[in-house]
Amino acid sequence: MALSVPKAPGVAQMLKDGARMYSGLEEAVYRNISACKEFAQTMRSAYGPNGMNKMIINHIEKQFVTSDAGTIMRELDVEHPAAKLIVMASQMQDAEVGDGTNFVVVLAGALLESAEELLRLGITTAEIADGYEKALEKSLEILPTLVSHKIEDYRNVDKVKEVLRTAIMSKQYGQEDFLNDLVSQACVSILPNEGTFNVDNIRICKILGSGLGKSEVVRGMVFKRFVEGDVTYAEKAKIVIFSCPVDIIQTETKGTVLIKSADELLNFSSGEEGLLESQIKAIADAGVKVVVAGGKVGDMALHFLNKYGLMAVRLNSKFDLRRLSRSVNATVLPRITTPSQEELGYCDKVCIEELGDTTIVAFRNEGKDSRIATVVIRGATDNFMDDIERALDDGVNNFKCLTRDGRYLPGAGATEIELATQLSAYADTLPGLEQYAVRKFANALEVFPKALAENSGVNGTEIVNQLYLAHNSESGKTIGFDIESEKASTIDTTKAKLFDLYQAKFWGLKYAVGAATTILKVDQIIMAKRAGGPKPRQAAGSDDES
Repeated sequence: MALSVPKAPGVAQMLKDGARMYSGLEEAVYRNISACKEFAQTMRSAYGPNGMNKMIINHIEKQFVTSDAGTIMRELDVEHPAAKLIVMASQMQDAEVGDGTNFVVVLAGALLESAEELLRLGITTAEIADGYEKALEKSLEILPTLVSHKIEDYRNVDKVKEVLRTAIMSKQYGQEDFLNDLVSQACVSILPNEGTFNVDNIRICKILGSGLGKSEVVRGMVFKRFVEGDVTYAEKAKIVIFSCPVDIIQTETKGTVLIKSADELLNFSSGEEGLLESQIKAIADAGVKVVVAGGKVGDMALHFLNKYGLMAVRLNSKFDLRRLSRSVNATVLPRITTPSQEELGYCDKVCIEELGDTTIVAFRNEGKDSRIATVVIRGATDNFMDDIERALDDGVNNFKCLTRDGRYLPGAGATEIELATQLSAYADTLPGLEQYAVRKFANALEVFPKALAENSGVNGTEIVNQLYLAHNSESGKTIGFDIESEKASTIDTTKAKLFDLYQAKFWGLKYAVGAATTILKVDQIIMAKRAGGPKPRQAAGSDDES
């Protein structure tokens, strides 16, 4: 009989073979901090308008070249549990604000780096976490006093352009003015009178060829498809949308038909045709000019559609059907019936256009009631257009936030240095050990102007010194780093119109401190043995945007 070998006493005794456990400062806390520091360091070089691009090849060998933190993290598939917490915090920022994902990662990394120095001095993790939370509380108190710009009328395109420029500039430096025009036009044109602005109502269609300067905003929707029939143009058209194929309907129950003579056979097939013709004639008589189908359009149906001069468009995605129905204000019908006037949609112009060698179907609505706008992006490569799409996405999310809260803070690192100045003064008033953590929190905020400067090839320490000097006076609260100068120099952000969204900073600080304190409070890492065999299958996502 095999001799059973007793396990070592302690936690190993409790867990299965192959389980690993790390505990204490050296094994758990410092390990977590160094992983997060490395991760934040990677992201830091992608921060700001001059941030470096990362080339990422994901698990299915798709290549990305981008400096957008959200995309980098989504495609990296981070394994380390502590770094994963920071990724999750930045994903929350993305869901809440839609911008400022890199802010969360860089700040959380800087806070953990500062915490490591305090731990080596003998301060406990609990005291550091308490100090960070106090500093956060104070920061959120100070933030509203730093607001330098407020936008009240967000239907005014020129005012919207002023504030969106900085967000787009951080992704596409040099193209910001042109992209800013596109985003501002698109967002303001579909802003509803009541209710909230929906980001999903700004669609993006990427068409290869030409250059970025040929991009445009279409009020309505654009699809990279060709029409089914011969009719390629309709004006002031009533539109009917079916989610089913337009074809001879198969009956739900199976039946047998007994045909005894040639006449009966002829009558049977012509009866089927007659039924289909009568259905399409009824649709045409209702004033419809365009039929949109969610499935295939049969040959016989196509013949009758051409006969009655109806334009036929096929859309495979049910999401596209829903969006189009919202755009033209129609009801999606599940089977072929004669639509009532309430179920029909309306569009000023439905036509085929050729952009480069791509044929598109455009549903254009020039009137006031257009609910969806499409930005058509042109560019030489797919990677380039993907990057432009991310910049536009940031701009649209910024617009969504400013419709909720129109407050803006000074950009270019001015807000962070002002917070650091005031937090350092606040740390001097604290009696306990938390004051060290609060002071380190203030130092961690310096990482932003430093990163902006270093990514632009300027000495970061010199810039931080200049900014502190400027912020010591009452009039210097809005002084930030001048990214366009050759040497290390500062600029007044209100005059240069460099504004950061208040919401982005507010939530960014909250999520970054939350992630950093959670990681600091971990004192043991216990990992079960990995299950053998293939990885579990991922749940299939929606068929949208695939």
